[in-house]
Amino acid sequence: MKIPKALEQRMNYYMDKLDNYPKVKALYKNCCPNTVETVLEKCEDGSYFVLTGDIPAMWLRDSTAQVTHYVPLAKDPEMAEIIEGVIKRQFQYIKIDPYANAFNKEPNGKGHINDLPPQSPWVFERKYEVDSLCYPIRLLYLYWKESGKEAFIKEQLEEVASIILNQWKTEQYHFEKSPYLFIRPDSTVGWDTIHNGGKGNPVAYTGMTWSGFRPSDDGCQYGYLTASEMFAVMVLGYMSEMLRAVCGNEAMAKECDLLKQQINEGIQTYCIVEHEKYGKIYACETDGMGNYSMIDDANIPSLLSIPYIGYSEVTDEIYQNTRKFLLSDENPYYFEGKYAKGIGSRHTPENYVWHMALVMQGMTTTDKNEKLEILDMITNTDAGTGYLHEGFDVDDPYVYTRAWFTWPNSLFAEFVEQCVDQNILD
Repeated sequence: MKIPKALEQRMNYYMDKLDNYPKVKALYKNCCPNTVETVLEKCEDGSYFVLTGDIPAMWLRDSTAQVTHYVPLAKDPEMAEIIEGVIKRQFQYIKIDPYANAFNKEPNGKGHINDLPPQSPWVFERKYEVDSLCYPIRLLYLYWKESGKEAFIKEQLEEVASIILNQWKTEQYHFEKSPYLFIRPDSTVGWDTIHNGGKGNPVAYTGMTWSGFRPSDDGCQYGYLTASEMFAVMVLGYMSEMLRAVCGNEAMAKECDLLKQQINEGIQTYCIVEHEKYGKIYACETDGMGNYSMIDDANIPSLLSIPYIGYSEVTDEIYQNTRKFLLSDENPYYFEGKYAKGIGSRHTPENYVWHMALVMQGMTTTDKNEKLEILDMITNTDAGTGYLHEGFDVDDPYVYTRAWFTWPNSLFAEFVEQCVDQNILD
C-alpha cells in the first residue's frame, strides 16, 4: 500500500528533527510506514486485515499495536478509514470467538488445527489472553479522543462491551463457570499448552479475571497476570466513559465500573509483594492462594509497561521499585551482553533481548540519558536490515528471530516521536 499523504507529512516533520541522529532517522523512516506498506489489506466490507508480519494471521493485540502510532492522524480521512477499518475487523473477530487471540482472513481453517477443543475455521489460534480483548477497546478509545467520531461507537460498542463484560465476569470464576480449556496435543514445549486437562493451575476468587496465556502466547504459570489485569482496569474505564458519553447506556457503564473496582482491588490485595531488596513490587502472576511468579516478559502489557498502559505514573513508588527489580539479574529474563542489555522472554532462547522491551524501557523512563542509551542500543542491533526484530542475541545481533515483525517497528516510531516531542533529541 502506498504511504498516505498525511503520514508522509508527519514523517517528514519528525525526520527534519533528526538530522543530528542519522541512524535514528534512517530506522524511523523505515519503521514508521512499515505497517501500511506491508501488512494492511483492505477487505470487501471496508475492514482491514492486518498480518502480524511473517505469520499469516491477524492478532487482536498485534494489530492494535501496529496502527496505534497512526492515531494522531485520525482526523485525516484516509488514515481514519484505516484505523476504523482495523477496529471493525477486530470487533468482527471478537463476535466470532472472544477466547481466540489470532484469526484467519476468511474461514479457511488454517492455523493450529490440531488444538483441542476444535476451533472455528475463522480462528488461527485460540489461546485466551485478557489483553487480546483490551487492545481493540484501547484503540477505539484513542481513536475517539483524537477524531471525535462517534458513529462507530454507537453502532458497535454495546454488543462488544457486553461480550467482554460477560467473559471477564465468567473468568472471575474460572474453575466454577468457565467453558474454556485449551490443549495442544502436538506441543513440543510445556508452555504452549495448558495443563490440568486444559484448565490450568487452581486459582482462588480474587475479583480479578483469569487469563490462560501471556501476551507472548506462552501459558501462564498462575492464572492472574498482573499487567493484563491492570490493562483490563484501564479498558473498563474506557468502556464506561464511551458507554455513558456516546451510547447513553448508564446501566452497562455501571457494570464496567463495578468490574473495574473488583479487579483493581484484587491487584492491590494479591499482586503486591515485599521484596527483601526492592521493597513493595508487583509480582508478574499470582493464583490468589499465596503463590506468585517474580519475572517480567518482553511482550506488552508487561510490568515494565505499566505507565504506558496508563495504570500508574512513572514516578509511582511501587512501579519504580518494580522497575529496578525487572532491570536486574534477579529477573530471570533480564540479559546483558556485548551489544545490549534488557528484557527477553521464555518465548525465545536464553540471552535474547527483545527490541520491543528496549523500546518500552525507553518510553517509560524520564531519564534523558537512558532514552539516548536505548536509542543507541536499538540502532546498533538491527543487524543491518533497517528494521527491528523479535529477540536477538545480546552478544551477536545478527542472530535474531522474526525478520518481519511490524509491532516493534511501530512501537519504535512511537518512541522516536515521543523523544522529539520531549526535546530529547535536540
